[in-house]
Amino acid sequence: MSIVKEFKEFAVKGNVMDMAVGIIIGVAFGKIVSSFVADVMMPPIGLLVGGVDFSNLVVTLKAAEEGAEAVALRYGVFIQAVFDFVIVAFAVFIAVRALNSMRKKEAETPAAPPAPSAQEQLLMEIRDLLKQKPE
Repeated sequence: MSIVKEFKEFAVKGNVMDMAVGIIIGVAFGKIVSSFVADVMMPPIGLLVGGVDFSNLVVTLKAAEEGAEAVALRYGVFIQAVFDFVIVAFAVFIAVRALNSMRKKEAETPAAPPAPSAQEQLLMEIRDLLKQKPE
């Protein structure tokens, strides 16, 4: 079997295609979550914390010299990334919790009882006929 044919069989398998679709949907969902956090969650949080931006926090290890940039430990960017992660994780947690709540409500609604089988239907008809017969 040639390598091209083998690769073609691998790439067209259902699992690979499902994974590709999942990744594409995941990237699109990531954009939605990022927009939700940046545009909906962060403005009120920014008001609460007074507009603090941690990304400006740095420790200069070596000052800038002629022809060389300063060497700085930008720990504020890390703190901001952790803060953003916690907000995104909380937003996703709330969304998943809401979806699970809706699914649970759907599962709790009782299903209609199954229709009686043909044998049960026939027995019920016989019973009804016997009830109608005067003794």
